Parts: sequence; structure tokens; C-alpha cells
Amino acid sequence: MKLSTVIFMLLILPGIEGKAQTKRWVALLDQNLSKWEKFMGVPHTSLELTGYPKGDGMKGIPLGLNNDPLNVFSTVIENDETILKITGQMYGGLTTKASYSNFHLKFQVKWGEKKYEPRLTQKRDNGVLYHCTGPHGKFWNVWMRSQEMQVQEGDMGDYFGLAGAKSSVTVIKTADKAWQYSLKAPSVELTYARQNGGVEKPNGEWNSLELICIGDKSIHVVNGKVVNVLTGGRITESGNDIPLSSGKIQIQSEGAEAYYKNIQIRSVKKFPSTYLKQMK
Repeated sequence: MKLSTVIFMLLILPGIEGKAQTKRWVALLDQNLSKWEKFMGVPHTSLELTGYPKGDGMKGIPLGLNNDPLNVFSTVIENDETILKITGQMYGGLTTKASYSNFHLKFQVKWGEKKYEPRLTQKRDNGVLYHCTGPHGKFWNVWMRSQEMQVQEGDMGDYFGLAGAKSSVTVIKTADKAWQYSLKAPSVELTYARQNGGVEKPNGEWNSLELICIGDKSIHVVNGKVVNVLTGGRITESGNDIPLSSGKIQIQSEGAEAYYKNIQIRSVKKFPSTYLKQMK
């Protein structure tokens, strides 16, 4: 082989490898949760947990990093699949060790049966937080400042901004005076926007959710339908807007038993054409 040919191959191979990596799905879930760390919040007074100060679940002293005496976050094997089990007994966050930007995250989630205080009589609730920045415990002594893709009964895909995060969403005002995502509506800066999906599966069945973020724009997808579109994700500090376009990912424990599987992520440069068509 000629020297010039060798040099040419060395020059182009890194580009080929980089291009392949942007398309390759990476599994985030294994039996040991090796790509994650746990941060547990304030134990509720209803819990049988000796030796720890308790509170209302939000106010008080959090258990902190990698201190999970109730094993709220664990894995089980079913049909040769690794599944994340979240008991929901107390508020907590399972946080990626790595930070991500310009990514496509996909996963499946279903509800268990059990619920706990302080949400014993409320909807089963959970969520996937993204662009998580700053210290643990910024919100309710447990979660980081972040954007949230809501995972809640009847509300999968809702948007919440936590601890000062906000976005602009095209919304309409519903009969109950809530802001709801609507493609052709005016854009409003807010910290909550209801999804417009209505495509969730019954409890006990797996829902397929996707979160796609490019820069400070993100879309929430539930069972193949775009249910929320956010632009200009940001925080404001000292009067200046700071874009939220990267950070860690957290999966919440928020008072309900839940299961996650097939958690995968990859780098992307543009939104999939299938979903762009739904955004026109």
C-alpha cells in the first residue's frame, strides 16, 4: 500500500468513527446501575425507617448521595431483560454520571400497584428530568435544577421547569385554565405546559417514551406522538438568561411503584423526520 494511501485512510477514519457513534444507541441500564448514582430525599414520617430524621417528604434533611436504605432503585430480571424497579417509597433521583447534549433518549415505562405518602391518594407520578445542572437537592431537597418530561397517570409528556428552569411553548388555555401545547398557538414563556397526547396505554402496560433535545429545544414523544415541543430552555440569573442545553438525566421516585426498561441514548444533530412532520 502506498504511503499516501495510508495517510489518507488515517485522516478519514476518525470522521467515519465519529459519524457512526452519532447513530449508535447506547444502553444506559445494566444490573448494577453502573452508569447511575442515587440521591435520596427526605423520608416521610409514615415510613418505617429507624435511625433517620423524617419530614413531609420535601422539607427536612435528605438522605443524600448513594444512601438508599430502602433500596428504592434496583434492578430485576424478567424474560432475560434488565428492568429498573422503582418502589416509590420515598422521593429520590437516579442520576446519570455523565452529562448529555444533543441527544435522543428512549425508554419504556409502566406502573406498578403500590403508592406511598405524601401522594397516597393522588395520581401515580414519576418523571424524567433532563439538562440537570447544579447541586442535588435544589428542588424539594431531592432533585436538581432541570427540565422535566412528566411521567404521570394521564399526563405523560407534560412539561415542568424545576428550580427556576423555564421554556417557551406554543399553548392554548384549556377550560380549566391550564396551558396546553398546541402546534399553531402563540408562544408563551412558562414553567408548565400540559401535553396534548391522550395516547397512554392502560396501567400495567408498557408505554414507549422518547425525549429528543437539540440545543435548547426539546420534544416529548409518547407512543410515537409528539405531545410537547419546548424552545429556548433557560434559567435567569442576575437578570441574564442562560440557555439550558446540556446536563445530566434523572429518573424520579415520587410516591409510586414504576418500572423502566430499554433505556437507550444516542447523539443526534437533527430531529427525526417522522417527528418533524408532526411539528409542521
